[in-house]
Amino acid sequence: MKLSSYFYLFILIVLSSCQKKTKLPNEISKPNIIIFYADDMGYGDLAIQNPESKIPTPNLDQLAKEGMLMSDAHSSSGICTPSRYALLTGRYHWRDFNDIVHSMGPTVFKENQVTLPKILKENGYHTAAIGKWHLGWDWEAIRKKDFIQKEKTQLRNKQVEIWPAQAYDWSKKIPGGPLSIGFDSYFGDGTINFPPYTWIENDKVTEVPTLTLQHPKEDFALEGNWELRPGPSVKDWDFYKVLPTVTSSAVTFIKNQENAQKPFFLYMAFPSPHAPIIPNEEFRGKSKAGPYGDWVYQTDDAVGQILEALKLIKADENTIVIFTSDNGSEIYAYNRIKNYNHDSSHPFRGVKRDVYEGGHHVPFVVKWPKKIKPGTTSKQLFSQIDILNTLATITNSKVPKGFAHDSYNFSDVWLTENNKIVRENIIHNTFTSKYAVRKGDWLYINNKDGYHARIPKWFKEGQRFKADKDTVQLFNLKDDIGQSTNLASQFPEKVKELAADLINQQKTETFQN
Repeated sequence: MKLSSYFYLFILIVLSSCQKKTKLPNEISKPNIIIFYADDMGYGDLAIQNPESKIPTPNLDQLAKEGMLMSDAHSSSGICTPSRYALLTGRYHWRDFNDIVHSMGPTVFKENQVTLPKILKENGYHTAAIGKWHLGWDWEAIRKKDFIQKEKTQLRNKQVEIWPAQAYDWSKKIPGGPLSIGFDSYFGDGTINFPPYTWIENDKVTEVPTLTLQHPKEDFALEGNWELRPGPSVKDWDFYKVLPTVTSSAVTFIKNQENAQKPFFLYMAFPSPHAPIIPNEEFRGKSKAGPYGDWVYQTDDAVGQILEALKLIKADENTIVIFTSDNGSEIYAYNRIKNYNHDSSHPFRGVKRDVYEGGHHVPFVVKWPKKIKPGTTSKQLFSQIDILNTLATITNSKVPKGFAHDSYNFSDVWLTENNKIVRENIIHNTFTSKYAVRKGDWLYINNKDGYHARIPKWFKEGQRFKADKDTVQLFNLKDDIGQSTNLASQFPEKVKELAADLINQQKTETFQN
């Protein structure tokens, strides 16, 4: 009897153990993913990486302390549309285009293009985009073809003709937007300073535009210009409500995931600190860098609100959080140096649009509790186009066969602090006339200068760079991070090497979509 009892006990233990799923040592559940994408935030704005910053960024500083700060990270372009395209496709933008999507412009995506939201959606993720889009829609699909009278209006110093609000059938779905590239949902205003000025939910407007919004006559931006493009608008559209509204939408989205059966991917694209520079009243005076500094501070606060919602649903432990920016700070950054002694590009040369480091060397923080060691810094050369390959690897998501794209896999760097070099070079570009090649410590520019943005006369006089007669530029960033001394004439062989690398990259198509 005693032996029989032991036997049955043994059988019971075996059966119970068989019911438990065996978990491999390296197996991980699918993490949620949040990408915070700031608009025109410079490397020097983030307090944790610029001790001289006049802007408090407590939530982003804390995010960096809890995760990894990548100090040599870059957007694909010095302007927003190409950088966003590159991040979402894992592909250099310059293989396909260079410019932004202009007012009421078409989508930049090709049919059936590989994108990060598509890859994650096919792996069981619920995918959402909130905030700025600026990657185009098929507005022509909803334009009334029998409406032939355009409206004359002013854009900066010239008169232009645009289609008024009445030229569109706003009851129709708008094709070619976020839902067409793999997002399950979208909420936002498209682009804060581009029409139409109304909220868009998924692929339809929530309120029909009835008038043409031109330059506001009252309530001017607190710093810089409105940067406003005229176009269809709802009545009494309030620019000051854009950032609070998209922040609230993101908080609600996170809270709604508490009992969700799927992991989620949230692409949270802020409209700030892009112009118009319009911090809400409760944030004014919170920095020592003027209205722009307050606008950055409000963006930091928005990040904090969303991360707090993540904690409330107890999802922060298994969520990869990424924060970065689409390019460097706008040209108004020069006057902030003079007026507030705050350098948004610190320690780099150049601003938004430039192929100098200040145009594309951006903040980048990634956090994943218990997976990414907190308080670490990686000096590896990294591009936002590497996000796709890295996240696809971590989540064990399938990418199409032959996807030998521009995107590199940095999962070992994030998860194991592996110091083996992953990416040896990056091609920097904004517009077609100028390219830069980064390889190791060396950076080559195929032009006599790397500027696209206009430099104020007072800055040029006060910040002199060594003059030379070379038609190209070469810098050693290890010794000269500010790109002040052109070494092209001293190292002709290095110039030749990097110029050849550029040509080879431009000739090579890595993947046919």
